[in-house]
Amino acid sequence: MQKIIFSALLTASLSLLQAQETVLPAKEQKGSFYLTNATIHIGNGKVIQKGTIKVTNGKIEAVGDNIAVPAGADNVTDLKGQDLYPGLILPTSTLGLIEISSVRATQDAREIGEMNPSVRSIVAYNSDSKVINTLRSNGILLANVVPQGNFVAGTSSVVQLDAWNWEDAAYKTDAGLHVYMPSLLPRPSFGGRGGGGGFGMGNFGGQGGDPVKEGLEKMEGLKTFFREAKAYQQLTDRKATNLKFEAVKDLFEKKQKLYMHATTAKQILVALDFVKEFGFDMVIVGGSESYQVADLLKQHDVSVILQQPHSLPTAGDDDVDQPYKTAAQLKKAGVLFSISDDDSQTRGRNLAFNAGTAAAYGLDKEEALAAITLNAARIMGVADKTGSIEVGKDANIVVSSGDLLDMRNSNVTAAYIQGRKIDLTDKHKLLNDRFEQKYELKAPRKGF
Repeated sequence: MQKIIFSALLTASLSLLQAQETVLPAKEQKGSFYLTNATIHIGNGKVIQKGTIKVTNGKIEAVGDNIAVPAGADNVTDLKGQDLYPGLILPTSTLGLIEISSVRATQDAREIGEMNPSVRSIVAYNSDSKVINTLRSNGILLANVVPQGNFVAGTSSVVQLDAWNWEDAAYKTDAGLHVYMPSLLPRPSFGGRGGGGGFGMGNFGGQGGDPVKEGLEKMEGLKTFFREAKAYQQLTDRKATNLKFEAVKDLFEKKQKLYMHATTAKQILVALDFVKEFGFDMVIVGGSESYQVADLLKQHDVSVILQQPHSLPTAGDDDVDQPYKTAAQLKKAGVLFSISDDDSQTRGRNLAFNAGTAAAYGLDKEEALAAITLNAARIMGVADKTGSIEVGKDANIVVSSGDLLDMRNSNVTAAYIQGRKIDLTDKHKLLNDRFEQKYELKAPRKGF
């Protein structure tokens, strides 16, 4: 009976996948076109009223409120006062690595073992993921695809979300190495004297180790690994190739960033030791207590990705709104930061609204927009190509008939990736159409 039920559930899941719409990547954009009469949010804090953008061969050729548009041209779109934004960038995501969290066969986000610096998330990226289209409908046009793990997980890559395969999607490959730090928090003891168990450990009342000591030893072991890797890079007569040492060589040349997944101030302080000793270009991922050490982060030029602002405070005595105002505190301290959406349910779709919440707690709207566009591009090393609407950059553009950061009226009406106008059809919209037609609530949208 159990086999029959499992088979039925699996068949239903596969049927749902097969029923998904087929959205083909847009063809390469050639020639020029104009987007006119828009409120243009540059991404660097500036706003142009009634502005125009000229796009040529996928690049922004001109932007401003005085751009000459040829009379009678048929390549002009009048946006009629809509808001125009840089394409949003999701700085941490398992997009394309996990499709359905409850189906093991659709998960490819981690490898076994703790030391996997040579693992590359980009080669596992599934450009046919049905989640991708739902992000594009919310203005997210690029994402940093991050491997998961217990310690050293591998490298992340930045992808653009309109591609046939991972090679086409790759925007910047192997841009950063990800380390998931031990918690460095003592576990509560249960079961009388000498008991060392803790939550989730399965040994209540038994003898357990000291998690703080074990975590620090683990981090010291990572330092030893990097010392050996540095010595390996200096060898001129290598008799054998060490793949793990080869995988981290760009860290020492600052061609690659070290992403430390750290939540508490204690974890962040331990992470900063790696900057002091090795001079790594570091990014703190998570960083819910980063505001406590903001001055040190600024001093060592360490960036922060606030992974999930829509969450409870880390400590019981924190202000209840601390996760909402951390971004403004980092901004005040001069720390480069970005905002993400790491909720396993939304899968990144609430990125703009997380930034909108930060705008309600200390940031202004354009600073909040920068946190999910230009700041994210700077952190991931792609600010020369994207993140703002400036001449010479890729035409990664989002058009909305309402405030993109406000969930009450955000409405993405068009999106362009490298100048290609992309199809905004997604599974959510199709299901909405299906049931509105079924219950005769609304006429079907054109084209369906």
